[in-house]
Amino acid sequence: MLTSQRKQYILTVLRRDGQVVAKQISQELGLSEDTIRRDLRELAQEGLLQRVHGGALPASPAVADFAGREAILSDSKATIGRAAAQMIKDGQVVMVDGGTTAQQLARQLPPGLRATIVTHSALIAVELVVHPLVEVILIGGRLFKHSIVSVGAVALEAISHIRADLFFMGVTGVHPEAGLSTGDLEEAYIKRALCQQAAETFVLASEEKLGAASQYVIAGLSEVSGLIVERSVEEERLLPYQEAGLSIIRA
Repeated sequence: MLTSQRKQYILTVLRRDGQVVAKQISQELGLSEDTIRRDLRELAQEGLLQRVHGGALPASPAVADFAGREAILSDSKATIGRAAAQMIKDGQVVMVDGGTTAQQLARQLPPGLRATIVTHSALIAVELVVHPLVEVILIGGRLFKHSIVSVGAVALEAISHIRADLFFMGVTGVHPEAGLSTGDLEEAYIKRALCQQAAETFVLASEEKLGAASQYVIAGLSEVSGLIVERSVEEERLLPYQEAGLSIIRA
């Protein structure tokens, strides 16, 4: 079997099963695991899958920079942002992640809301300037230009001093086994720190992120309260997350 045929077979199995087990593929094709692992490495380098121990998972498509993600802003992000905004009540301290879906959340807050919003995203802070009754706490640090958010030790130190009612987390991957992930290590640490300082964390999960994984783990599913997804997502795709004990909020 040609290399291109093997790779196409691997991608077909990945689309069908949502995962690839190297040992299983090697047995099916009558090839060594080393050969299959080499194919997985090359496919990962092409951005077509995410390698994990023993095999691979679907790679998240949500890895473009902020400008790229903003250019392809979908209706789903607006509906998810709206649903998240409606969860915030007067008097709460709420942490809001960076990203285009979080930006939609900020844009759709009720004009009379009285709350404190904590964010490490300068863009989110600017969106909140028009809300006179919202106190904004902007976390500083080193600017991670890809996502336009603060990261690093300074940001982690500031986050450690804040207790929040809610955290709305952005991710690039949500997987029943691999958990929550993103494409940058420092960003993963910041997201995890924000999660640990909030009483409840809800993940802003547009459909393309479900069942996908990125290189850096933020947290397991057990460490968050629920997912906010668009109404059109099939019930079957959400069942593993419900079985994991997560609340599913349909936007």
